[in-house]
Amino acid sequence: MLYANADLRVLGYLGRALSLELSAVQLYSTQARLVATWGLTGVSKRFSNEASEEMAHADRIIGRMLALGVAPNASQLRPPRLGHSLQELLQHNHAFESELIRLYAEATQHCARSGDHDNRLFFEELLAEEQDHAAELVKWLKELEQPGATVNKNRATF
Repeated sequence: MLYANADLRVLGYLGRALSLELSAVQLYSTQARLVATWGLTGVSKRFSNEASEEMAHADRIIGRMLALGVAPNASQLRPPRLGHSLQELLQHNHAFESELIRLYAEATQHCARSGDHDNRLFFEELLAEEQDHAAELVKWLKELEQPGATVNKNRATF
């Protein structure tokens, strides 16, 4: 049952967010398996942890949708983007996280303009978490670009 005062744009943002977060779960889970085949066990664990974090985001979005009286529906999952190197995977991941950041920033701005304090706070929290994750990816990419950088098979750092 849809609550009479539910903002349809907020519901749209939530639906897109759910689709993207579940796509991120699929992306990181797939990449974790891929890098494990490369022998990068530490990186695999890190990607698995990212998949768990994204699943927690999806779970929070589902809870928000239910609280607003709508059934969660991820309309479309994106196929995971793979690559031939860790650097290529991280570049794909950064592009994906940037898309989530844009969505959450837009949703936050909409809620602020419409005076929807609760949903603004909800989207702001997700935005901050995704911004932190994107910053970590940038740091990781910069570490890989340094001369002589090598990947330790049992650690996620370099």
